[in-house]
Amino acid sequence: MAQSTAMDQAEVLLIGGRAGVGKTTVGWEVSARLRAAMVAHCVIEGDFMAQAHPAPREDPRRRKLAERNLTAIWSNYAELGHRRLIYTNTVSVLAENEGMFQRAMGADVRVIRVLLTASDSTAGERLAARELGSELENELRNSAFKAQLLDEQTPVDTTRVATDGRSVVDIAREVVGATGWLRAAGR
Repeated sequence: MAQSTAMDQAEVLLIGGRAGVGKTTVGWEVSARLRAAMVAHCVIEGDFMAQAHPAPREDPRRRKLAERNLTAIWSNYAELGHRRLIYTNTVSVLAENEGMFQRAMGADVRVIRVLLTASDSTAGERLAARELGSELENELRNSAFKAQLLDEQTPVDTTRVATDGRSVVDIAREVVGATGWLRAAGR
């Protein structure tokens, strides 16, 4: 098999963070910035990769389902010539998940990690506005737990971006900067 060139190498921007931090919103704004600069890319909301009921109870089975779905979707994007993926998911930035992207996108995939952060009050306000049904209390507890987990276990080479009191446009500008994708496109 031929060695990949930089132009052929797949790249994935992992946008992680606690519930209520703005991952999905920032991911779409990053996409808007890249579209405006004519930078080819695709977007996957990782939370949907294993969203099934009943869900596999064991974590390895749930992860395997997410990986199988990611592999299938990525192969369709890659067949169309795409090499850049924006992937949003709470814990995607953890080192333990890198293997999933290597298996789905190729062993030489370039992984760019960005952890979005927000205070408990900011995340709580955002979740209260979003969760209109019966899940708010569960989301608040889960968000606090994941914030601590991510703070402790996210690799040191991860770009951390605070979202408190900032516009989505400003946050996305910083996230895009971490990728180098606009520089690579001469923009």
